[in-house]
Amino acid sequence: MNQARSRTVLTVLAAVLVVLLIWRAPELLSGTEASSPSAAGDTSSQTDGGSSAETTDPESGLAWVDLATLPPEAAETVALIDSDGPFPYDKDGSTFFNNEQNLPDRDQGYYREYTVETPGSPDRGARRIVSGADGELYWTEDHYESFERIRR
Repeated sequence: MNQARSRTVLTVLAAVLVVLLIWRAPELLSGTEASSPSAAGDTSSQTDGGSSAETTDPESGLAWVDLATLPPEAAETVALIDSDGPFPYDKDGSTFFNNEQNLPDRDQGYYREYTVETPGSPDRGARRIVSGADGELYWTEDHYESFERIRR
């Protein structure tokens, strides 16, 4: 009984380790730290081969996320934004009102929202890119609960 319990505990720990490795694989392979909304207050710099890159956008106070580390569907949406469509959903390109006030305060109409396809989702899903009139891009994977500023 005790030996079986030990095996179960080890199996669960191994599964957790595998999930963590899969979750962090892009950052581990690229040698960068993951950006997260929880890091929004961190204004420290990270070093990569002698050059430093900000981890927090000074204008918005949000963590930076590299476009290359986002799901491939995000890059597809950015390409559509850059070429002004055509977009797959009627709601794409509509005004984002920033009701949650998670983005910098701007006049109504400054922000536009775009769907980022979620494979297997029966609807638009929760992933979006919000663009600002000055060209800045923001990523949310939880339907506007949190944002990261996209670095191209």
